Amino acid sequence: MNPADASALAFDPSRSDAQVIAQVTAVADGALADAAFRIDHEGHYPLDIMASLGEAGAFAAHLDRNGARFGLAIDAMRAISRRCGSTGFLAWCHDVCGLYMEQSGNPALGGDVLDAHASARTFGGTALSNPMKALAGIEKMLLRATRVPGGYRVSGALPWVSHIARGQYCGAIAGVYRDDGSLSHEVMFLLRFTDDVALRPCPAFSGMEGTSTWGVRLDGHFVGEDALIADPARPFLARIRAAFVLLQAGMAIGVAQGSIDSMLEVEPVLGHVNRYLDDRPDALQAEFDELGARVAKLSLTPYDGSKDFLLDVLDVRTQGAELALRASQSALLHQGARGYLMNSAPQRRIREAHFIAIVTPAIKHLRWEMARLSADEVPA
Repeated sequence: MNPADASALAFDPSRSDAQVIAQVTAVADGALADAAFRIDHEGHYPLDIMASLGEAGAFAAHLDRNGARFGLAIDAMRAISRRCGSTGFLAWCHDVCGLYMEQSGNPALGGDVLDAHASARTFGGTALSNPMKALAGIEKMLLRATRVPGGYRVSGALPWVSHIARGQYCGAIAGVYRDDGSLSHEVMFLLRFTDDVALRPCPAFSGMEGTSTWGVRLDGHFVGEDALIADPARPFLARIRAAFVLLQAGMAIGVAQGSIDSMLEVEPVLGHVNRYLDDRPDALQAEFDELGARVAKLSLTPYDGSKDFLLDVLDVRTQGAELALRASQSALLHQGARGYLMNSAPQRRIREAHFIAIVTPAIKHLRWEMARLSADEVPA
């Protein structure tokens, strides 16, 4: 669909949270639940389901134009991740790409173009794993840019970028270098996957194979001013980073909730022996409810720029990953042999929870950032 044709399908901000969640949940509990095995085992990239979720309003509520309803966006991601963590990750990729586009203030990335994205009539992800780690001093920036008339030329390679395909796009960052080879600053842009951008398959992962993850190589790729998100990038990242991380809570609590569901599923037949296990469903549910309340409170002020707010967001994201790990393992133990079957939901969620624990920012990266903020260290 042409982006201009999607304006009629733009999200209606007058729809209540309950209406949006009801429609998103209907898609998640229906078509997505039915496709979860195919997504996980066959690497199916569920753009058809993503389009249905977009029509239901899953990817638009957090935008300023729709009231910055971050709590609703996270709840929608939770409902999606409860049925399929891979698709929950796609939802996060799509959400943050829309965030970049709107917050850029670039008219070329707003209007009908943003409406098409928010309605999932066009698709875009995020390539900020390397930049986030590079700006934290963990690794080197892999994309290099040079200024040219009308924009930049960008070269370099990223090992894996998700929710992308030919004809789609993602948010990316490159270091801008002067003629003498010194770093000037970083620039953030919308990378469109035109024919001159090379995509290569990644090695097979233990899970998340349905996320259309590719290695990307650029060789003098031109980025025009109409594609710029932020120049320089660092002030922009400082403004959105808490929102970027907070949205990931939807993935974590969704996988945790699905794991609690699997524990309760076998309680009538195995509860008499499962009561001897640690991390019982009632205890995990209490932790889940407390974490959900913290996320909901933080969602009210996603652009709070204070250090204390960012520390709270990083802590919530860490707790979410840890809860997903514990809940998924406990679900497998509660289900026993049936949970060890390769086609079982607990088996899939074990691998999904591991991904949540290592995707940028990983638990170790989150703790690194919290320690640095607590010590008032200046970023590298």
